[in-house]
Amino acid sequence: MATARRAAGVDAAPTRGQRLRSTLSVMGPGILTALAGMDAGGIATFSSEGARYGFGMLWSIPLTCLLLVVVQETAARMACVTGKGFASLIREQFGIRISTVAMLAVILSNFSVTVSEFAGIASGLLLFGIPVYVSVPVAALASWLLAMSGSYRRIEKALLTISAVFVTYVITGVVVGPDWGKALGSTVVPQMLGDPAYISLLVASIGTTISPYMIFMVSSNVAEKNLDEGDILGQRADNVSGALVSQAIAWFIVLTTASVLFPAGVVIQDAADAAQALVPLAGKYSAVLFAAGLVGASFLASCVMPGITAGAVCEAFGWERGTDRSWKEAPAYRGILTAIAILSAALVLLPGANLFGIMMAAQIVNGVLLPVLLVCMVNIASDRHVMGRWANGRIWNALTWFTIVAVVVLTVIMFALQAMGY
Repeated sequence: MATARRAAGVDAAPTRGQRLRSTLSVMGPGILTALAGMDAGGIATFSSEGARYGFGMLWSIPLTCLLLVVVQETAARMACVTGKGFASLIREQFGIRISTVAMLAVILSNFSVTVSEFAGIASGLLLFGIPVYVSVPVAALASWLLAMSGSYRRIEKALLTISAVFVTYVITGVVVGPDWGKALGSTVVPQMLGDPAYISLLVASIGTTISPYMIFMVSSNVAEKNLDEGDILGQRADNVSGALVSQAIAWFIVLTTASVLFPAGVVIQDAADAAQALVPLAGKYSAVLFAAGLVGASFLASCVMPGITAGAVCEAFGWERGTDRSWKEAPAYRGILTAIAILSAALVLLPGANLFGIMMAAQIVNGVLLPVLLVCMVNIASDRHVMGRWANGRIWNALTWFTIVAVVVLTVIMFALQAMGY
């Protein structure tokens, strides 16, 4: 870390190898946060894009990648400068009342998303013949044990290892033999349709890529690693890399379903439907790879979501938190984490549970909460009393406000379409 380097009295200019090692040592929070966003809901959204509109929505992925870089880099930079997570900064800058409202919304939103992750695990493992009453309890216990393991670095390494499962989507995309020229052309040439379903999917793709929990997660993980101003350049590399990797995965998911399901006119409702539909059209191995990616992605998100929620709430109210704290030291942190894991898994196991309704509720909460959090973020990141020389410049401020306006406009469109029954 930068503090350790200064304490050691290292004044000589670092070599290229030393700079590379220094950058790699601080990487992790940005990549992990971006990949956690490629969860069951994200896979379902991008699968639907390809199945319904072929390559017609690939152009939106570079745009969402840019917006993701802006949000995550800003959150990470704030944490490096202040040494605090986003929840602490909200409380300090805007007061306890706004913090309380924000935390209630975060709990509701993240709980709903956690439920959808266990639903994704259940539906994915059903394709391998594993019943729900086995897969969900085992997944819930495994994710809880990992989150409670007591070492942030151990958890980070384990989750980054699990994230290797995303390579299955790249392999599947290559195996199905797509029209590469047409796909690349559609990526750089925007196509807009007046179809409400097209607009709704466009809104959903941005909503699933940039979620409220991401701001809390990346800032909390940066603070947990004790990074400081000297690590900002490394964090930029981390967050840009994470955004590029996660959106490349999204691109390959669209590529796969656009190449196989769209020509066949197959309509899907979720990611598990996409995996099942691939069996007769692209072969068993493609379907297995797609389903394996769904299970791995959902498990990754189910591991981080309860901990991020518990950490944000405890941080907002000044309670002890952290994976290295015991039950006695941080009862609220461990209690909230445990409650979310147990309740969300139990809800998936309930007969007749309206999982779609729960996911829709999460989407509505996210749509309302995200612009508010982004306004808080840009105000803090622009305050030179807080950020010093690392405050947002004009270009970054413009990009951040563009992100806010885009999210607000698309959220209004989403609500309008839902009100009209689309």
